Amino acid sequence: MSEDAIISWELARFCTGLSHEIGRQIGVLINRRGAVEDVIVGNDREVVLPDLSGYRLGRRSLRGLRLVHTHLRDEPLSQDDLTDLALLRLDLMAAVGVKSDGQPGHLYAANILPPNQAGRPYEIWKPVVLQDCDVRLGEFLRALEEELSRTRPVQLVNDFQEQAILVSVSRQSLADQEESLAELAELARSAGLVVLDQVVQRPQAVHAKYLLGSGKLKEVVIKALQHGADFLVFDQDLAPAQAIAIAEVTELKVIDRTQLILDIFSRRAHSREGKIRVELAQLRYLLPRLTGHGTAMSRLAGGIGGRGPGETKLEVDRRRVRDRITHFEKQIETLARNRAQQRSRRLRREVPVISIVGYTNAGKSTLLNVLTRSRVTAQDRLFDTLDTASRRLRFPADREAIVTDTVGFIRNLPEELMGAFRATLEELHDADLLLHVADISSPTLERQVVVVEGILRDLGLDRVPRILALNKADRVDPAQAAILSARLGGLAVAAVRPETLIPLLEAVEKRLWSLTQAGLPC
Repeated sequence: MSEDAIISWELARFCTGLSHEIGRQIGVLINRRGAVEDVIVGNDREVVLPDLSGYRLGRRSLRGLRLVHTHLRDEPLSQDDLTDLALLRLDLMAAVGVKSDGQPGHLYAANILPPNQAGRPYEIWKPVVLQDCDVRLGEFLRALEEELSRTRPVQLVNDFQEQAILVSVSRQSLADQEESLAELAELARSAGLVVLDQVVQRPQAVHAKYLLGSGKLKEVVIKALQHGADFLVFDQDLAPAQAIAIAEVTELKVIDRTQLILDIFSRRAHSREGKIRVELAQLRYLLPRLTGHGTAMSRLAGGIGGRGPGETKLEVDRRRVRDRITHFEKQIETLARNRAQQRSRRLRREVPVISIVGYTNAGKSTLLNVLTRSRVTAQDRLFDTLDTASRRLRFPADREAIVTDTVGFIRNLPEELMGAFRATLEELHDADLLLHVADISSPTLERQVVVVEGILRDLGLDRVPRILALNKADRVDPAQAAILSARLGGLAVAAVRPETLIPLLEAVEKRLWSLTQAGLPC
């Protein structure tokens, strides 16, 4: 068959004749060279396409396959035909009508459109009698590919940057939903993703299978494909069945908020203990999701870029995964005993302990570095610090304390991570004082303070004395900083300006040694 023909007259006549005889739709998948790759026999209403994952898109805009199938009543393309065209990135979706005598009737066709202001995902052609179709298909497809490539978003800096569409489906207030989605965007950036677009849905009821309705999901997937995205990232946690069901609809990778955070943790953990705890959390998260099969499962595995346990480990049976979880749990028990011994030695020396806590990216590590003249890694991104760091802090009156930096908190902290890092967070019980660091420049400052206080309460730490340090005061108006400090009962500081830390150091020293002299319990 010529590469310029949508379908040859001989093949079309054979398919329509056979369809007329058996009362079923017949479909053929044809590649760019005009060769038939597959033949599909459907029912009287549709043909069901086989798995096309072997025909990978890569960075190409189209799959290199077109579907031509018969319509028994010489009717136009159905909505399912058009959805399959967009979801599967087919070169062309075409139907040949079957006349009453079994001969080919009209040709109905549609092609994908580049991103456009109207948001139309495809172009439906005007029906023509098959013999009158004079489209030079090879030339048409080359021009279409060129147009699709040219209009693909410019955020693609290089082929190694992975890109995502963020999706939020929630019945909470719009303000809360937008706030959470903004935080998800920061998490995505921290994970090295380029965010191309965001989709917000506020349904009356959450869809049990797909979280959002099946029609809306297909719209989202089509939008993601138009933008050239690699990932769909959901702000809400997906149940195992939901994640698998969504993955079966698209070839995009599908992850939720928890998996995104787990992926960030897998990047940032450097110590042996940190790496063990993160992989344990990943395995616990993925274990109930090991019910999927084939390509759908591979799209859920291993996080961004396949880090963490990854596809290979997900292909082993559940027993081996459980064995690995048990192995890690025993290692953590050993590490916890060693940590307890270190704490007891420190307590015997009667050196007071200050633990820095706070929302992620509030500036805890920067504050630790300035106070103790150390060089703990500190960058402006979420969850930059995972491994606990302890340093000595000397006060003017020849006194000293141990200052410990901890992993940052975040709203809806995944249960898997709370469990994995609980032993680390339990060290906070040994602290004489908690230094709660909050970002005074954040528009969600008060919400972040409430989240941290809630987590401390859940950990049984609400009775440990604490001081609130409102960091990054250099980024806000001094009058506003004074109002917020008075309202929240905190001290406005700027870790990048050491002179602003003097009142904080005086407050810490006074609080620590007044507690020590009073003999109060930690």
